[in-house]
Amino acid sequence: MPNLEVITMGRVGVDLYPEQIGVTLAEVRTFAKSLGGSPTNVAVAAARLGRRAAVITKVGDDGFGVYVRRALAEFGVDARWVGTDAALPTPLVFCEIFPPDRFPVYFYREPKAPDMNIAREELDLSAIAAAPVFWTTGTGLSDEPSRTATLAALDARQRRDFTIHDLDHRHHLWHEGDDARRWAREAAKRATVVLGNIEELEMATGTRNPVAGAAALLDLGAKIAIVKRGGEGVYARTASEEVTVRPVEIPVLNGLGAGDAFGGALCHGLLAGWPLRRTLEAANAAGAIVASRLACADAMPTLAEIETVLARKVSA
Repeated sequence: MPNLEVITMGRVGVDLYPEQIGVTLAEVRTFAKSLGGSPTNVAVAAARLGRRAAVITKVGDDGFGVYVRRALAEFGVDARWVGTDAALPTPLVFCEIFPPDRFPVYFYREPKAPDMNIAREELDLSAIAAAPVFWTTGTGLSDEPSRTATLAALDARQRRDFTIHDLDHRHHLWHEGDDARRWAREAAKRATVVLGNIEELEMATGTRNPVAGAAALLDLGAKIAIVKRGGEGVYARTASEEVTVRPVEIPVLNGLGAGDAFGGALCHGLLAGWPLRRTLEAANAAGAIVASRLACADAMPTLAEIETVLARKVSA
């Protein structure tokens, strides 16, 4: 796949979604298997929108690792940088689904996830530097050698547009005593676009106020700061512009993966040169569509589906 447009880096796994809704894992009888991991899903979402995408990650030498590579190929995502860790298993993720707003997630990434063993010397830094969009996540900072590799990849970009860091904070994946805020800020200094939800904003900046938090991210060096506010929509700001986008009203089935769909559409809008408001409206609609569906990767919308939701919103 020549001339890649989007490269993402970090977490991968196999998601197992309960097919019985509104019950605990103890009562679930059957599960649906899907590709998972936030940056992996972002690459899938971008590919669904017609972008040439690849992911840098690692899987185990097992059947689930084979599945990950096959799923990426089926989704049209370049898997050339999907490495194999001979000692560690491919992670699994289970969830419970209690619509409209409770979706507990259970990560099986012990003793360590292969994607935490991505090392600096394994990176194709020239390809990372050349990609129009490069995407990293906070989870990639939660352990070594992935932390050093993530920061090295960001350094290789030399703050080129569009270098995106998703704060993506999963507190239980960090070791006790590690300073998540410190590393989030180090990544933000190297990025040109930083995004996260209210909880992640507080982790990185110390405030839950979207306006103040976004301003703090700009002070760290971001050119665009984006705060995802769930049912309250999206707030973003640059040095010269503030944008607030209202939420999309849609029945929620499973909120997991909505942020990844948002990310894929964000990449698409930035590459297309859309105004910030149009980009965020499309990203917001993409997230809403996935929230109305069961799975993550398999549920990523097409551009036509996004435009349909936006047209309904305008006519409402």
